[in-house]
Amino acid sequence: QLQLVESGGGLVQPGGSLRLSCAASGITYDSSAIAWFRQTPGKEREGVSSISMRSGRTNYAESVQGRFTISRDTAKKMVYLQMNSLKPEDTAVYYCAGTDLVVADTWGWLKVRSYESWGQGTQVTVSS
Repeated sequence: QLQLVESGGGLVQPGGSLRLSCAASGITYDSSAIAWFRQTPGKEREGVSSISMRSGRTNYAESVQGRFTISRDTAKKMVYLQMNSLKPEDTAVYYCAGTDLVVADTWGWLKVRSYESWGQGTQVTVSS
């Protein structure tokens, strides 16, 4: 079973940067997709970015396009989310999630319903 552990959250000023890390165990790289989601109180969880562990193909939400970059290190079994030019509205709990590639292709790479494995979340706060 896929297990995911996030790290790297914290407090940063607007315009600053953070890198989130997701350690994946039990993963089958040829058939897995990993994504980052975020959630604020009272709002639905939203997809931020995803990556195919097989091909490296990426997807981004429009709100983070050009500011966030997702990447993978297959040797270390890690997925990263580099967040630049952070804004107060990026404040949220960020979750790493995993699923099968076929499921992601079928139901959507940034859809909550596509993912069955979730990490515990890490808080990101953007504030001056």
